[in-house]
Parts: sequence; C-alpha cells; structure tokens
Amino acid sequence: MKLQITVEGKIYEVEVEVLEEDGVMPALSPGPYPPAGAMPHPVPDKRTLADNLWKNGDGERVCLSPITGLVIKVNVAPGQSVEKNDLLMVLEAMKMESNVTAPGAGIVRNINVGAGDSVKVNQVIVEFE
Repeated sequence: MKLQITVEGKIYEVEVEVLEEDGVMPALSPGPYPPAGAMPHPVPDKRTLADNLWKNGDGERVCLSPITGLVIKVNVAPGQSVEKNDLLMVLEAMKMESNVTAPGAGIVRNINVGAGDSVKVNQVIVEFE
C-alpha cells in the first residue's frame, strides 16, 4: 500500500506492508545480528494490503486504517463516488500525517470516524456499496 507522508513540509511517498495482523511488533532477540547484507529477503506474499483493505471477512467492501493514530481530516461523504487512490482521509501518528486513499472504485456507504477521532490498525474506517 502506498502512503503519502509529510515531514517538515516535504512530501514523501512510501510503500508499507503490515507485518503482523494485530499491529504488534514481534519481540527482538538479543544480538549479535548478522550484517544487513547477510539477511535473507522474504518472498512477497501474493496477498497485498490493498486486498485486505478492500474486503473484510464478510466480503463487504471496506477501507481499514493502516495505522493507529488520529483522524485529522475526512475528505469524503456518504453517497460520494470515489475512484481507486482518491484521498479518503488524513491520519496523524507521531506528528506525521498519512493519506488514506480508496483501495478501489466505489460509492461511500458509511464513514465510521470523524475528525478528532482515534483509530486503531485494521479498524473499519470507511464502508463502500
């Protein structure tokens, strides 16, 4: 999933992936660690984060929060038609803003959060028809 992050007025596009379903990082074992070049690169999973954002376990089309944070701005309204990658809302975590974009084209059925609300990782924030 691509996110746009603003740091000190500069905009960066980053690609992120969820490593753990519950949002908790695994505990690190004490070193020594091998050199970075010696670490094997994992084979990417065919299932992408965008797939997880677009459908929940019930097959409903939804957008899940990619991070734990605070809703700064909501850019859509119920009944509004959106295209893939349209800006849905802006979240803030650790003084960094992250844009949440539509995982696919659709019509917004419900927005479950508003400006000032706290959200958790994988919380349903927007539902689509």
